[in-house]
Amino acid sequence: QVQLVESGGGLVQAGGSLRLSCAASASTGSLNAMGWYRQAPGEQRELVASISSGGSPYYVDFVKGRFTISRDNAKNTVYLQMNKLKPEDTALYYCTLWGRSQHWGQGTQVTVSS
Repeated sequence: QVQLVESGGGLVQAGGSLRLSCAASASTGSLNAMGWYRQAPGEQRELVASISSGGSPYYVDFVKGRFTISRDNAKNTVYLQMNKLKPEDTALYYCTLWGRSQHWGQGTQVTVSS
């Protein structure tokens, strides 16, 4: 079973940066697309960015130019570099892996103060 462990969340002021990491427990992580979702209180979970096994990224419009997703297949790890953070980026950020089913991490909190 694939396990995903996120780290790197925290409290930052608007305009600041954070880097999230997600380590997959199984070697299959390098063969699958991975990504990041987020969920703010009272809101639905939404896609932020994804990256194919070959490294092709996809971003939703509201993070383009600010966030960068990358992966290190040798470490079965995906990263999300978040720059120019805004208060509206405050949410619980979840790592995901698309396999036969979609796997989820436990989430890491990102709080951006104004």
